[in-house]
Amino acid sequence: MTATILRGARLAGVTSVVPATEFDNVRDTQHFDATEVKKVVALAGVKARRVTDGNLFCSDLCLEAAKDLLAGLEWSVDSIDVLIFITQTPDYFLPGTASLMHRDLGLSHHCAVFDVGLGCSGYPYGLWLANMMVQTGAAKRVLVLHGDTPSLFTDKEDRSTYLLFGDGGTATAIEASPNATEWGFCLHSDGSGATDLIIPGGGFRNPNPENKRDTKLHMNGPNLFNFTVSRVPEVIEETLQLVKSKVDDVDLFFFHQSNQFIMKHIAKKCGLDVAKVPITLDRFGNIGGASVPLTMTQYLIENKLESTVKIMVLGYGVGLSWGAGYLELDKNVFSSHREVAERTQ
Repeated sequence: MTATILRGARLAGVTSVVPATEFDNVRDTQHFDATEVKKVVALAGVKARRVTDGNLFCSDLCLEAAKDLLAGLEWSVDSIDVLIFITQTPDYFLPGTASLMHRDLGLSHHCAVFDVGLGCSGYPYGLWLANMMVQTGAAKRVLVLHGDTPSLFTDKEDRSTYLLFGDGGTATAIEASPNATEWGFCLHSDGSGATDLIIPGGGFRNPNPENKRDTKLHMNGPNLFNFTVSRVPEVIEETLQLVKSKVDDVDLFFFHQSNQFIMKHIAKKCGLDVAKVPITLDRFGNIGGASVPLTMTQYLIENKLESTVKIMVLGYGVGLSWGAGYLELDKNVFSSHREVAERTQ
């Protein structure tokens, strides 16, 4: 485990953008039995998803979120020192998507940009990286862009995955602040579970698989369930111990929106007040690790902060990889959310 206490950074804002197209699982699913669809919806909790038809990509969504964030904070593009782009649905094998963001945002040549190829655990990892850069003095302002379009890599014939995933992009601003409170992170990995959530074909190891199904997502549901309900409660407790706090000291727990049944099971197991565990899975589906900041934007828009709140962000899944971050949000944090229409070709 990587356990770290970091100082000197403030989360200044978080924004999210989703496709305008809404897919209602019960209404719009045509190729599965309606009764079976209703069962999956009731268990997983995904009633509707925002999806792209293939003309809107992760970079487009994150670019719009970044523009909204910079405008809302009134930050100059020249003031950004680092941009971190977290995704598992990049536009190209190369260059990295961060380079496209550098171009399209018009960032300075002095701004360092790079990609991080993480999925479900990406948000706590991204905040950890950004905070370390600020603490060392390497950067004063960091943008963490996190998004995915997993609806594009699911097989329409696979009921276990097709009904779960939506698309979205987010942007988070981290800045140096002498008055910032401590942040705590506990991060883990277990590569022995790498094949539990995998797209086995299409990469250089297997570029043209005989079975075209191998260019789509394969998921070992039972293994992932056992992993999640075991590891996530552990990392919650580890993080609380690291920051010398108790469950009741935390105001909000922002989970990766994986599965409603799993999240409620973990909340009950850990003694979490369900009112402290916002859920957006029903409206947006599972958009990967970016579901954490997406859920933050929904909460902040619907509940104006009157004072500082203590939060924990939780990511877990593909890799296998999991982690938690403990931090505070002050009442001045900027947040926004909007939807964008498909691009026309």
